[in-house]
Amino acid sequence: MRMQLIILSVALFLLVITHDVKAQIQKRYLSDTSSFLNRADRIEMDSSIYPIVKKQKPIEIDILSSYYWQDGNNSPVTGGIGTEQLTDLTSKIILKLPLNDKLTLNTDVGFDYYTSASTDNIDFEVSSDSQSDTRVHGNIGVSYDISDRQTLGARIGGSGEYDYFSISGGLDYSHLSKDKNTSVGLSLQAFIDKWHIIYPEELRGQNWVDTDKRQSYNASLSLSRVLNKKMQVSLQVEGIYMNGLLSTPFHRVFFQGQDRAKVEKLPSTRLKIPIGMRFNYHVHENLIARMYYRFYWDNWGVKAHTASIELPIKINRFLSVYPFYRYHKQTASDYFKPYKEHDLNQEFYSSDFDLSALHSHSYGLGVRWSPADGIGRMKMPFKRRKFLVIKSMDLKYSHYDRSTGMKADIISFGISFKL
Repeated sequence: MRMQLIILSVALFLLVITHDVKAQIQKRYLSDTSSFLNRADRIEMDSSIYPIVKKQKPIEIDILSSYYWQDGNNSPVTGGIGTEQLTDLTSKIILKLPLNDKLTLNTDVGFDYYTSASTDNIDFEVSSDSQSDTRVHGNIGVSYDISDRQTLGARIGGSGEYDYFSISGGLDYSHLSKDKNTSVGLSLQAFIDKWHIIYPEELRGQNWVDTDKRQSYNASLSLSRVLNKKMQVSLQVEGIYMNGLLSTPFHRVFFQGQDRAKVEKLPSTRLKIPIGMRFNYHVHENLIARMYYRFYWDNWGVKAHTASIELPIKINRFLSVYPFYRYHKQTASDYFKPYKEHDLNQEFYSSDFDLSALHSHSYGLGVRWSPADGIGRMKMPFKRRKFLVIKSMDLKYSHYDRSTGMKADIISFGISFKL
């Protein structure tokens, strides 16, 4: 709860010091509902209130933070039994910086700090080195508007923590139809990863894996279409190919009639194919239904169905709430069995319940405060006509409940600025 209080205090403090938006903004739009609703999602500020000498793309900054905690009794570190208790604090800053009319620089940087009673059991020592860690990550890229209907982007990035290092690169292309009602997108991405091999304490006398590297290659094709003023649909097909060390070196597996564990062993290749579809329907001027379905298949034997719905409800011209629900169901991998149910003759084996047959529910509520002309503004030093405008704030809570017994909660906060 301490983290939630800190997040809410920061939000209230920002509101107090920046809320000097003129009363004339509210008066102007209170008298004309339709005009306000048409402009509510626009980025541009009203030039009569915030004078702009030359119209140009704004600098956009997003600050995101979340606090996650979970518990359960199926840790793969101890062979499919034992605590899964974990907490994770995440923060991230995203910057979108226009360099000229066509070229935009996109960067993000962040960190995750976690404490885990599960990984603490790698050494069976309380508060060992594996009990907590920090992952640092970042990306930098550019997007180029080839025309008003075509955009090309490229990016590189990396992340690192105590036992894992990754670099990545990607390309994106999007194309709008002539009437701008249909959009096609293509995304290609590659991850090159390297493990620092850490075995469970009692299994360090031999080499259990033959590589410390992993590669992932992702391709995604998407199609989005505005059907009419109330309906929009989109379809996305992905292909993901992975090879290298796909098991986790500090996961234990126990076998029938055996007291001594082995290190988890999984195939060195994996193919994943998710297919997703979105459907947005404008039910009422104050209500939108956002629905999503995804089918997933991989060559490890896992098949899954995921469905979700989100219902953004506009309370007034500035405030929206969005309840949501997500259901997920999957079959077990060919290589999964619980604690002490594996046969010694099996070539591949895992007791990671992420690969088990399961179903889960996730539900919660989000709140978004986003006035048409921003929440507040701060004049930038040495810039006569430059303002840092707070565009919106979001607060979201979600609860996760899995059939294996694991439960989790997450609270997240986001604030968006524009210069």
